[in-house]
Amino acid sequence: MKRILWLFAILSVCAFCFAADEQTQKDSKVTDRVQAAAEVLDEIQNTPDKGIPQGVLSSAECVAVVPSMLKGGFIFGAKYGRGLASCRTSKGWSAPAFFEVEGGSFGLQIGGQAVDLIMLIMNDNGMKSLLSSKFELGADASVAAGPVGRLAEGDTDWKMRAEVLTYSRARGVFAGITLNGAVVKQDKDSTREFYGHMVTFPASLKGEVDPPAGANPFLTTLAKWAKEAAK
Repeated sequence: MKRILWLFAILSVCAFCFAADEQTQKDSKVTDRVQAAAEVLDEIQNTPDKGIPQGVLSSAECVAVVPSMLKGGFIFGAKYGRGLASCRTSKGWSAPAFFEVEGGSFGLQIGGQAVDLIMLIMNDNGMKSLLSSKFELGADASVAAGPVGRLAEGDTDWKMRAEVLTYSRARGVFAGITLNGAVVKQDKDSTREFYGHMVTFPASLKGEVDPPAGANPFLTTLAKWAKEAAK
């Protein structure tokens, strides 16, 4: 009987440790994504002649980054990625909202590679689409390839063309892309893992939730480049 009790106790401890380790791995994946998004933004903006123009970044209401979005197929194929977004509030940049992006026409690019994706929400209509927690680019929100480099700042046509501007970086090449038909929706699993409970898009992106310490790498990097762009 004692052996059975000891065995039960050992199994209970092992089960608890396994669950704790599994949760730690999940949390690590989310925080790794936050760090990766910060690095993507930092690396792109550290090459100003090929980065997002200051005039564009300073006008963006929200910034969303998908590090290493997976692509498959030749020109057309399956695409899937997980990222995070933050929006301007009266208190600074908001706590991150986690999302998934699936499908869509990804412009003329050969597949079979991972790309970094950046989306800039440029106006109130784009913001409303983002706050809905699920929308389709090109249908619910107009989308266009974003201009690249300092020379693009004089081209103000982008202000009238789209509610969302999109960029990609693949094999070291950063460029504006078309991304029609992609569906953006809330990543509920990552949200729960990061916050410890469910947080809606409006609650996080409107500044109703204080950003956890784990959000600092992305928010600090975003604030730095937004401040630089506003000069």
